[in-house]
Amino acid sequence: MWERTPALDIPVKSERDINAKYDLGEQRIVTESNREKLPIFVESFRKSGYYKLRPHFQRRSRWDAERQSKLIESFIMNMPVPPVFLYERTFNSYEVLDGQQRITAIMDFYEGRLRLKGLERWTELNGMTYSQLPSKVRAGIDRRSISSIVLLKESAASDEEATIIKQLLFERLNTGGVKLSPQEIRNALYQHEFNTLMKRLADADLFRDIWRIPRYTSTEDEAPSAKLLKNPLYQKMEDRELVLRFFALRHVSHLQGGVQNFLDLYTIRAQQFDTSDLAALENLFLSTLDLAYTIFGSITFRPYNVKKQKWETAPHKAFYDAVMIGLSQRLSAAEELAAKAQLIIESTKRLFEENGEGTFTGRGNTKADIIKRLDLFDSMILAVLNS
Repeated sequence: MWERTPALDIPVKSERDINAKYDLGEQRIVTESNREKLPIFVESFRKSGYYKLRPHFQRRSRWDAERQSKLIESFIMNMPVPPVFLYERTFNSYEVLDGQQRITAIMDFYEGRLRLKGLERWTELNGMTYSQLPSKVRAGIDRRSISSIVLLKESAASDEEATIIKQLLFERLNTGGVKLSPQEIRNALYQHEFNTLMKRLADADLFRDIWRIPRYTSTEDEAPSAKLLKNPLYQKMEDRELVLRFFALRHVSHLQGGVQNFLDLYTIRAQQFDTSDLAALENLFLSTLDLAYTIFGSITFRPYNVKKQKWETAPHKAFYDAVMIGLSQRLSAAEELAAKAQLIIESTKRLFEENGEGTFTGRGNTKADIIKRLDLFDSMILAVLNS
C-alpha cells in the first residue's frame, strides 16, 4: 500500500501558493506499509546489513525483561501492537526510526535471551523462553504479525534532505510515551562527528569510573548490561551531557536563556567543527580529566560536606564544572599542580567552608551563580600556583 503525505518545509503566503506546494510531488514523503509474520520478521533482522537497529538518533534502551514480556503477552493475546517505522537507506537496506525496543524484545524472545517475566494474563508462562513454550502457544505466536511503515528512499533527493525528514519523523513520533531528556533530544536532532566525540569521551574508563558508570564494553551498543541500563546517567545520556557541559561552559560569558538552551546552542554550532577542532577538544578534555584525577584521586568532583566534615561519596555536576574548567585553563602548569595536590585539596576544602552552602553544588544556577563558582575555584588554583 502506498501513501503520500505533505511536507511542511516551503513557506507559503496565499491559497495559490499552498496549492502549488501540494502539486509538487517531490515535496511529499513516500511511504510503504508492510505486515510480516513474526518468524519472517525476525529472520529479516538476522540478515547482515539488511537492517540497522541503532542509528544515532535512537535513545538508549529502556525496556527491562518484564516490559519486553508484556509485549510478547500482547502477541499471545492477539492484541494490537503499534507499527515500527523504518527508513530505506539504500534499496532493501533499512534503519529503524522508531520501534527499537519492540524489535529488540521480539529478537530476544525468538533467540532465547528473554525469559518471560511478570505476565498477568498468562502467568503459567512466566519463567519460560520461546523454545520452552507449549507447542500450541508457540505455534500461535508464530502466526502473529507486526506492521512496519517504511519511508522509501525516493522521499528525499539528497542525504541532507533525508536527515531532515528522519529528524522530523523522530520528533513527531516521540511527542508522547517515554519523555526524552534534553541530551537525548540533542542527540536526535543534531547529527555530526561532535556527537561521536561526546560518546567516545563519555565511554573513557576514567570518566566512567569517576562517575560510577560501569565501564564500556565492546558489546554495549548492541546489548547493554542490566546494571548499565539502571544507571541514571547512562539511561538519559547525561554522561554525554557532562562532556558537553565542559565544552560549552568554558564560554559561560555568552550564556543566555538558561543552561539547557546554552547547551543546545553550543551543540548546533559544534556542527561546524572540523577534524582538527574535534581533535583539540578531545585532547583538552582528556588532559584536564587526567589532571583532575591526579590531584583529587578518589574524591574527584566530590563536594566537601562542611556539616559532616567529610567528602561526599558521589560526584556533583556543578563542582565538576568548576574543577574541569578551572584546571583546563592551567594545563601548562599541570606538573606543578600535580606536585601541589595536597595543598589544592586543603584549599578546596576551605572553599566549601568559606562560601555559602550550595555555592559549588548548584543551588543557584543562574549565569552569575555559575560564573561565581568557576571564578572561585580558578582563583584558588592561581593562588596555589603563586604560593
